[in-house]
Amino acid sequence: MIEARRLHILRAVADHGTVTAAAAALYLTPSAVSQQLAALEQETGHKLVERGARGVRLTAAGEILLTHTNAVLAQLERAEAELAAYSTGEAGTVTLASFATGIGLVVGPALGHLAVTSPGIRVRVQDTEGDASLAMLLDRRIDVAVAVEYRGAPGADDDRITRVPLYAEPFDAVLPVGHRLAGAEWIRLGDLAQDTWIGPYPGNPCHDVVVLACEHAGFSPQFEHSSDDFRAVVALASAGAGVALVPRSALRGADLADAAVRPVDAPPSSRLRSSRGDPHSPERKVFAAVRHGAEAHPLIKPVLDALRKAAAG
Repeated sequence: MIEARRLHILRAVADHGTVTAAAAALYLTPSAVSQQLAALEQETGHKLVERGARGVRLTAAGEILLTHTNAVLAQLERAEAELAAYSTGEAGTVTLASFATGIGLVVGPALGHLAVTSPGIRVRVQDTEGDASLAMLLDRRIDVAVAVEYRGAPGADDDRITRVPLYAEPFDAVLPVGHRLAGAEWIRLGDLAQDTWIGPYPGNPCHDVVVLACEHAGFSPQFEHSSDDFRAVVALASAGAGVALVPRSALRGADLADAAVRPVDAPPSSRLRSSRGDPHSPERKVFAAVRHGAEAHPLIKPVLDALRKAAAG
């Protein structure tokens, strides 16, 4: 008989690539993880992982078991959801992680909606970068992630999670007021190819959006300054340190006295068309995610519904 908790450990090792990282995510010791893997190998009668200089990888048998693991764990989530529904599920705590502007745009309004419609549900919010929340979700440290699309993010067909699209917002160009294009009505991204750039660090989903948009425009941005705080990015642009692309919502409340903010690539007459698919118009795509099978949980479903409502508003 295969124990489900050992399947959790197998998936964590597959996700993190090392026993040490998996142990940290699961709040276990590396020796405990190794012992559970050994027990799982004994239960299945197959070698499931191979250790190398750079960590561990699944064997062919391990990959087969991992495929079934995702289905089994999703079914267990559904079982928990149905049991919670059976016992009313009207009160409890849901832990949610979101990046800062996502908290301002949708999480905060969703909490206000829940206070009226589901007063027994308490949501504990954690401010987390948009690429970190999905790992926290898969490691069962949170129940709901509000995340940003990025290269390497689990796709819509990933059988570990269920995704709920929330909103997409454009990036605007932020230029020093003395910049040669500061007076333009809109900015063609390729015209900034020779400029010095300011942007988030690699690994931040917004960094990926900027780099991909510039690649589509035919160049690679030369980053001279880096910050994950968009207020700092705007301050550097205002000081003449370079140009930047910033999500529109992140500009709310920023000091723009010495900066020029312009839409990118789409003149006003075609901005609607551009926002629906022009590859040169960078945008941040935001979605909520839960572990597959948990979307019907009576505590989680109202949270997802409230996030949808907030995003639609």
